[in-house]
Amino acid sequence: MTVQIKKTYRNLNPVMLCDEVRDLLQKQGITVVETESQTYGLPSGDTQSRTTLALRTQAQQEKDQKECGTVHILGSPLGETKMLVDVDETLFPKEELSAFQNDLDFILGSYEMKW
Repeated sequence: MTVQIKKTYRNLNPVMLCDEVRDLLQKQGITVVETESQTYGLPSGDTQSRTTLALRTQAQQEKDQKECGTVHILGSPLGETKMLVDVDETLFPKEELSAFQNDLDFILGSYEMKW
């Protein structure tokens, strides 16, 4: 079963968000194995960014790692950064996911936009 975490932040650099998410996931036993970043030009001359992180469980040998989710981060020129985390809860237990969310909220909660 897939669990989603959706967050919208104001005035938070997308690269900083990516780095913080990577570190917090690693603390919970999840490895970011692939990062894809792209920047898109807009007609106004501004740019927006898109970063995708592939997640795997940690294991002694690479062959024993399992894909367990992705993180998508979109940064807009209006100072808004959106994040979507999709994880397989059978590979990322609820306790670890809850600890990740609590750390994320503590560190970045002041930037989060509440709807």
